[in-house]
Amino acid sequence: MKPLRGPLLATTLLLAGCQTVLMSPSGDVAVQQRNLIVNALLLMLLIIVPVIALTLLFAWRYRASNTKARYTPDWDHSVLLELLIWSAPLLIIIALGALTWVSTHKLDPYRSLDRISAHQPMPADARPLEIDVVALDWKWLFIYPEQGIATVNEVAAPVDRPIRFNITASTVMNSFFIPALAGQVYAMPGMQTQLHAVINKPGQFEGFSANYSGAGFSGMHFVFHGVSEQDFKQWVNQAKQTGGKLDRDTYLKLEQPSQNEPVRRYASVAPKLYNAILDRCVESNRICQSDMMSLDAQGGQGIPGALNVTSLDGVTRERLGLASAPVARYVGAMCSANDPLEVSSARAVVH
Repeated sequence: MKPLRGPLLATTLLLAGCQTVLMSPSGDVAVQQRNLIVNALLLMLLIIVPVIALTLLFAWRYRASNTKARYTPDWDHSVLLELLIWSAPLLIIIALGALTWVSTHKLDPYRSLDRISAHQPMPADARPLEIDVVALDWKWLFIYPEQGIATVNEVAAPVDRPIRFNITASTVMNSFFIPALAGQVYAMPGMQTQLHAVINKPGQFEGFSANYSGAGFSGMHFVFHGVSEQDFKQWVNQAKQTGGKLDRDTYLKLEQPSQNEPVRRYASVAPKLYNAILDRCVESNRICQSDMMSLDAQGGQGIPGALNVTSLDGVTRERLGLASAPVARYVGAMCSANDPLEVSSARAVVH
């Protein structure tokens, strides 16, 4: 056995360097997700372990050299055995389904937290810390609307205070992930996702993008600080004293692709900047996505589009299986409506 001591010792030392953050998280949401993984694994092992053990037992007991084993070549059915074979997996599947269904709704990232930790309910007067998150190429921008500051590749939150992340992206899709805090949530341009979480232990934790997004993806990391309420106030004050100004022009420069960006802080943020990023209209000469949708709701391109809408004919709706569905109207033609005659003609021709 002596020759094995070296490899075993080396393996032990290598494993000692592993950081199993997912199995030892510091946030209550991540703890519940860890418990879900462990419970699901244990439920599956209830059937896997006996199957493996019985496979080895049967292989040993009914080996060719064991002449004492009972030989029944005409046996083909046993009601008791069939019940055991099918009922055990069925019960486990039902238990897994119930566990997954409950956990899916309870751990919905859009759902507000109902507790700080397993032993600490949510206070009635608790206000979540709002943090707007923007995934850029290839860095992370964090905006604190209440504090009026912003940071790049650094985020902080008080211990035992609920956090609500509002998440979007500037260009391609990314995935916002702090393993010690909660599960990953996608960041997509023109859309907003949310994540509710809480950190229960002070410390410095790693965050990153868990979705490949191009050349600088490997350096798209940031630091999450879990701090006391007093230290958080000091952190905010430090950003206000040493940071610059994040206006729209500064953001447009920051938005440009860059790799391995250092931590950066901004003492002030332009009003409604995050809304403009989300609405895809940071540039002053660009129509906002919400305004574009409003025009579409009116038929497109304002009054002329509203007068030139149409819908699928009855035969086409029947062929597509939409006969009982509400009639959807869309822009069927575009023409000007410079005078009442043209307006009346448009109404008469396209409807």
